[in-house]
Amino acid sequence: MNWASLQATLSGVNKYSTRLSRIWLSVVFIFRVLVYVVAAEDVWDDEQKDFICNTKQPGCTNVCYDHFFPVSHVRLWALQLILVTCPSLLVVMHVAYRQERERKHRLKHGPNARSLYNDPEKKRGGLWWTYLLSLIFKASVDSGFLFIFHRLYQNYDMPHVVACTQSPCPHTVDCFISRPTEKKVFTYFMVATSVICILLNLCEVSYLVGKRCLRTLGPRRRRSRRQNHLPDTCPPYILSQGEHTQDGNSVLMKAGSVAMNTGGYA
Repeated sequence: MNWASLQATLSGVNKYSTRLSRIWLSVVFIFRVLVYVVAAEDVWDDEQKDFICNTKQPGCTNVCYDHFFPVSHVRLWALQLILVTCPSLLVVMHVAYRQERERKHRLKHGPNARSLYNDPEKKRGGLWWTYLLSLIFKASVDSGFLFIFHRLYQNYDMPHVVACTQSPCPHTVDCFISRPTEKKVFTYFMVATSVICILLNLCEVSYLVGKRCLRTLGPRRRRSRRQNHLPDTCPPYILSQGEHTQDGNSVLMKAGSVAMNTGGYA
């Protein structure tokens, strides 16, 4: 698998991402992809060849290996990394769709036509929902694979010896796993990095939703305050003085009009 090409493709996501998403991408490639490529594949390279059972019964070793390792760790991790990085590509595709739509709009209506988007790369409208759903999907994928690993390998454990009673084994057979401690360490490390990525995704979801709520409710609160409360720059005593002044002016105006009318009659 060419992880370098995947990294080059996902690098373009950074300019559409928040700081939390950039941290998530760094964790994925430094602590998950690199560890997977550099070390994990080599650790599990001899898993079936060195899975030895204390019997020479034909087929017993293969059946026992399939029973305890129905899916290899490295293949599950590869599938997990592919699924967890694909949603980021949807954001890039959505931005490209916006840019292409804007280009066709200007070709049709002229270069001075009003833009369809204030900024095609800004997370507003449908792009905001695409970005939010991609975060939820990534957190769900990591959580789902953690559950799968927990069900397949109880507590993510890697025992030194396993007892197999599967047919065609003639009796209870002891089978020995190669480098169990090393495999357990790498398993715990990958589980820990998955948990960190889930927390980063959930934090970013909370940040986006909270920011959206503040942006939506802020103007409404300001308008309600203006309608229900007097301005802070206009104390009551000024208003009272203003009322008296206005009353005095009205009295003077009425007196002047009466005088003018009286003079007119004279």
